Amino acid sequence: MSERLYIFDTTLRDGEQSPGASMTRDEKIRIARQLEKLGVDIIEAGFAAASPGDAESINAIAEAIKESTICSLARANERDIRAAGEAIKPAARGRIHTFIATSPIHMEKKLRMQPDQVVEAAVAAVKLARQYTDDVEFSAEDALRSEPDFLCRIFDAVIKAGARTINVPDTVGYAVPHLTTEFFRKLIEGTPNSDQVIWSAHCHNDLGMAVANSLAAVMGGARQVECTINGLGERAGNAALEEIVMAVRTRCDVFDLETRIDTTQIVPASKLISSITGYPVQPNKAVVGANAFAHESGIHQDGVLKHRETYEIMSAESVGWSQNKLTLGKLSGRNAFRTRLQELGILPEGEEALNAAFARFKELADKKREIFDEDLRALLGDSGPDATERYRLISLKVVSETGEQPTANLVMGAQGEEHRVVAHGAGPVDAVFKAIESVAQSGADLLLYSVNAVTAGTDSQAEVTVRLSLDDMVVNGQGADIDVLVASTEAYISALNRLTTEAGRAHPQA
Repeated sequence: MSERLYIFDTTLRDGEQSPGASMTRDEKIRIARQLEKLGVDIIEAGFAAASPGDAESINAIAEAIKESTICSLARANERDIRAAGEAIKPAARGRIHTFIATSPIHMEKKLRMQPDQVVEAAVAAVKLARQYTDDVEFSAEDALRSEPDFLCRIFDAVIKAGARTINVPDTVGYAVPHLTTEFFRKLIEGTPNSDQVIWSAHCHNDLGMAVANSLAAVMGGARQVECTINGLGERAGNAALEEIVMAVRTRCDVFDLETRIDTTQIVPASKLISSITGYPVQPNKAVVGANAFAHESGIHQDGVLKHRETYEIMSAESVGWSQNKLTLGKLSGRNAFRTRLQELGILPEGEEALNAAFARFKELADKKREIFDEDLRALLGDSGPDATERYRLISLKVVSETGEQPTANLVMGAQGEEHRVVAHGAGPVDAVFKAIESVAQSGADLLLYSVNAVTAGTDSQAEVTVRLSLDDMVVNGQGADIDVLVASTEAYISALNRLTTEAGRAHPQA
């Protein structure tokens, strides 16, 4: 019988630290439900002390999810621990993940604490967390640059205090694989009662080795891996869940470990995350990239046609690529629509939201003959107009002619008033954005404008992402429509609305 490898997903916490990747409460619930469907063991739903919004989201996820453990991050102080404990209260299984820095540079320069004080704070945090749940995880921030003897000391202390999981994060992506394996072995051998806890790895991708280091940690004795869908995360990102899971599954001769992941849900999860965050998946990305199972070389094509395993070590179907199938048409009813959304794990909360989504589906079905699962995901990713939002699109007319400067005629709602504006631009999109800004006058900088075709064909929906920056805040806005200019307009307005409603949040990194 193979040993169990626990999958700890931190897309909703560490993944949200990617610039502009902040998510609404409803979006987080949708993602959490897909992660539960995927079979993730632990979902790190957020950092409760960061903001009231984070705490509310964790609480809502804890109420909605029954199969996965729901976890909140907390620094090693009373305020954070109590906020985390309250946030996970509704969970069928709840965990508090508390951390403190242990590397010499962090203790001296950031914490300004002596090693004895760090150990004392860690023990106190674990003991307090145990008042809320028996499932407490302790992380030594910047562990891979910490002194092994000190780590063994603090790990011994927190295990005695009641920690059930010990996380050894490579917070700055400094590690290399062969040294990571030895580092974990040394820690496990040198820590008293090391067999009473699950050892965990949390690796960042600054040098492009997060997955390799995570798997190296597993070879060294780790039995939990902390990762994110698509490798989303701070700076260069985190270890990619899909790559770790498929590596362990494909090379069972090396790892001899089992996960409870339903791998056919990997691609749907990847596409959902990409749609909500606005972070596209590069075509050559392992496992979930559009080209991951494409063969251009004639030699490769011939080999695959004769026997798939000549050039494919896993099948496209095994990770969910068969999900892009024709589903509904304009004659489909509301019940069929609801059933398919439920099967895809993207059913919106409440009858009002479902009715609004169904209305947008009917509008799309009148324009597009064939509707695929990808269209439905894009449809739900674009939530449509909200009466409470500051800005909204009313109508748009764009004129673009060879040799002439493009012109955008825009009617836009702003704070309950209707504005009609005309603007010119270097291109039609530029004209549209200038028209919007002539009303909003936000002063924001455009960091990213990205267009992605949801399905094949010229009638495909365009999924547009706009990333705006203002002061210290970075936000993404999304729009989806068969008309790329309408999608672009909705994406820019969506980003503006997020700028006006979201407060900046501090996310400590672990």
